[in-house]
Amino acid sequence: MPVSNTTDIQAVGERVEALLAEFASVPDPEIAGRAEELVGLLVDFYGAGLARIMELLDERAAAPLLADKAVAGLLVLHDLHPQSTEERVLAALDRVRPYLGSHAGDVEYLGLDDDGTVRLRLAGSCDGCPSSALTVKMAIEKGIEDVAPEVTKVEVEGMVPESASGLSAPEGRTLLPLAQVSKQPEAPASTWVEIDGIENLGQGQVVPKLVADTAAVVCNVAGSLYAYTDRCPACGSGLAGGKLSGALLTCPGCTQRYDVVRAGRGWSDVSQASSTAEAHLDPLPLLTENGGVRIAVPAQAVS
Repeated sequence: MPVSNTTDIQAVGERVEALLAEFASVPDPEIAGRAEELVGLLVDFYGAGLARIMELLDERAAAPLLADKAVAGLLVLHDLHPQSTEERVLAALDRVRPYLGSHAGDVEYLGLDDDGTVRLRLAGSCDGCPSSALTVKMAIEKGIEDVAPEVTKVEVEGMVPESASGLSAPEGRTLLPLAQVSKQPEAPASTWVEIDGIENLGQGQVVPKLVADTAAVVCNVAGSLYAYTDRCPACGSGLAGGKLSGALLTCPGCTQRYDVVRAGRGWSDVSQASSTAEAHLDPLPLLTENGGVRIAVPAQAVS
């Protein structure tokens, strides 16, 4: 089929694998062998063409190709990408650090194993945070997968299992199943959505936003934007209309307060029951790039 700007390259690859699997079930092994040989020859043929293109381009001319996810993926497939896996992983971590830093957190790169496993450690407020599994799945792991598809697994120290974050669907099932953290290539965990109309949100303001099908609130604290699921875990009501005082967001339904700078942790003073501090908002990764704002939501929320 002709490849256009709208072609789902991943779907094409999956279809090729499915067809090869069908050939493998044919009683005549020679037919299956010929099919595999044909695919291998085509891969080598186009790989040789890509190699020649990369030889003819200087670093500046090749930059747009490396920035294109589809082309970069093909270069990785043919072992032609000029950047190593480690370099691309480090670049992906640098892109999510502004979001982690806005929540007083960080991520430390520990290494890349021979089997393709990336090892990381959460630091700052991310270490032991009840929403750390969500942060890993929706921001860190997705960022690595986009630039280094050859990575087979992401292992993270300091991550609280997702069941502790309280992020569940109405039926009680976890919204983003996590295997500490194994990739699920057949179903992307999250997707980034461009959000309009909040670039100029004033300091101290809280605005509700529908991100795909996810109800969210966006807050501005000292010029930094923070996004959370629009639900108070203490009472279940929405947070739109809540008062933002400094870094503390007060739920309009139950007056429970949350520190939006420290990943939505519940806040209480000595006069309140200590259990109220255990409530924790569900953060949504937010990145500000090139004058625009993107928020990550579970892939299931995008229709």
